[in-house]
Amino acid sequence: MNRKVVAAVVSVMGLVALAACDGRPVLRVYGWTYYVPESIVADFEKEYGVRVTKDYYASNEEMLARVQAGGIDFDVIFPTMDFVTILIQLDKLERLDHTLLENMGNIDPAVLAKIVADPGMEFSVPFFYGAAGIIVNTAMVPDFERSWSIFGREDLKDRMTMLDDTRETMGAALVHLGYSVNSTDPEQIRQARDLINNSWRPNLLKFDSDAFGIGFANGNFSVVHGYPEGVFEEIAGNARLLEETVFFIPEEGGPAYIDSMVIPKGSKNIELAHKFIDFIHRPEVYAEFLRARNFPSTVNVPARELVHDMTPMFTVKDLENTEPRQDVGRAFGYFSEAWNAIRIE
Repeated sequence: MNRKVVAAVVSVMGLVALAACDGRPVLRVYGWTYYVPESIVADFEKEYGVRVTKDYYASNEEMLARVQAGGIDFDVIFPTMDFVTILIQLDKLERLDHTLLENMGNIDPAVLAKIVADPGMEFSVPFFYGAAGIIVNTAMVPDFERSWSIFGREDLKDRMTMLDDTRETMGAALVHLGYSVNSTDPEQIRQARDLINNSWRPNLLKFDSDAFGIGFANGNFSVVHGYPEGVFEEIAGNARLLEETVFFIPEEGGPAYIDSMVIPKGSKNIELAHKFIDFIHRPEVYAEFLRARNFPSTVNVPARELVHDMTPMFTVKDLENTEPRQDVGRAFGYFSEAWNAIRIE
């Protein structure tokens, strides 16, 4: 998923070399673009006298492949819950030292209850609970249902995109059919494949996880399936387009994500990585993240009081009908087979 539009990807090795020149310890972060604001990174660097380098990935699959390939070390990674499960199974994560994480108590127990992979936070600390949805330019599309069925509209042919992401797009189809996002039933997955291929795909300009926000901002697309920050970051300076743009999570629900912070094995700064994770969950720091991204406080409870005056791009209530993605084990083969059939036809 590219869940976030990827900006310039900077070589980690080059950043590390730059950081080494001034003698400060280096914390290497690997995550999604448009996530941790630069102001928070700068505050962390100043408080601890360190340098933070960042590298970005466009999908969890890309992140996993890079971690498995080895040779590139990171200290903090932001995988989604289903990939936390995989990383734990592959023995790729450091066990967390809870004595170094004073702010773990700020995590909403309701979110922890949804984390089947690591409910005790032995290897991961939840960062954000959110969901992809649909972004519509209402000047171009004044009338629409708040449903995944919008992608079946032939009158919008070649003006729409969906995420180039197996679990997100297949999950949307499964939910629209009344099934679980985490279905392991091959027949249900086949039906989702056929819905996408026969009803939705003919109307799409493309599957796009990288540039849907830019395309929307440029007027190339009037309806996109994606993460709201990927669009709103691109149209932030355009008052007219901001007024015309609507984001919604379909009423029938859809896939949700719980991104977490983990420390991969091979980290050379384990204690500093703990400090970064704990720093993020200070209520005032987390509130700064929420304000910068216009997100609701879905994970950090004390931060909710600090952002009560905000009007976020979606609310905690909007997530009620969503279902967090989980690792589906061997059934992922059914998803891969279905998605390959969609992508090559």
